[in-house]
Amino acid sequence: MKIAVFSTKRYDKEYLQRYNDVSKLAFTYYEDSLNEDTVHLTKNFDGICVFVNDRLNEEILTFLAKQGIKIIALRCAGFNNVDLKVAQNLGIRVVRVPAYSPEAVAEHALAMILTLNRKTHKAYNRVREGNFSLVNLMGFNLHNKTVGVIGLGQIGFTFCRIMKGLGCRVLSYDLVENSAAIDLGIEPVDLDTLATQSDIISLHCPLTADTHHLIDETFINKLKAGVMIINTGRGGLIDTKAVIQGLKKQKIGYLGLDVYEQEEKLFFQDLSESIIKDELIMRLISFPNVLITSHQAFFTHEAMQQISTITIQSILDFEEGRELENEIAFQ
Repeated sequence: MKIAVFSTKRYDKEYLQRYNDVSKLAFTYYEDSLNEDTVHLTKNFDGICVFVNDRLNEEILTFLAKQGIKIIALRCAGFNNVDLKVAQNLGIRVVRVPAYSPEAVAEHALAMILTLNRKTHKAYNRVREGNFSLVNLMGFNLHNKTVGVIGLGQIGFTFCRIMKGLGCRVLSYDLVENSAAIDLGIEPVDLDTLATQSDIISLHCPLTADTHHLIDETFINKLKAGVMIINTGRGGLIDTKAVIQGLKKQKIGYLGLDVYEQEEKLFFQDLSESIIKDELIMRLISFPNVLITSHQAFFTHEAMQQISTITIQSILDFEEGRELENEIAFQ
């Protein structure tokens, strides 16, 4: 099969090539994301492989179907960028990578918590400049703090286990009861209880119509003063304008973002010599208690290996008519 790979970085090509050496797949790599301006590049391909910021709306999916595209392989777990109903009606199969090293994302969430709390990023810069003062570097013990986790999928559950290991009280909110989490001592609560009792809140739920702007002005008003919010899920879970107001009012004491609502035009690019026109992210960057990383939580060797092998296997299963274990369909 001939597969067009969009939003390709050097590491994507490296890992796909490494684990494709014995398969029959022919990958063609494009650095550009898939959108209305680049969809014409899919001509003469059997399928496409895309990432989190590639756009697969009705217009693009209709064009893909006319081009003869039969399968869309997502190199990620989230699928909020795909109109699944339209894809299904057009007969295009969609597969994803539902679980690629949940430890990678969970550990990055912990890294953001520790960095914001103990200010190691600021200490690193100070010492390099010969400043060994401890002024304004004070943090707090994580032990005995209450951590609220929204979303108990594999990543959320892994994060809960880590925080329990640090001696935290862990609250969880999910639509589905997780008996393994309860056995571990993780307390299932409603969203209001989680909001009012948590010292730290970490987001690990998918982005859907119901979770879009889950963290909004109403939710923020219920929080403890000085709460820490961490988002390694999807940018749209947070209403950025509302969070900025929460930071200004000191309702939110710390904010860690590995994803951003408008990241499509920013993340995975070197814009160091450019004027960034996104005023919201520039405002966020200006806060001393905000830490932003550019969607790197997944980025470990183990995760890249699993993403590549699962993606390749899903496409091969489709080609050979086998059941698609990782298929997602409109419900």
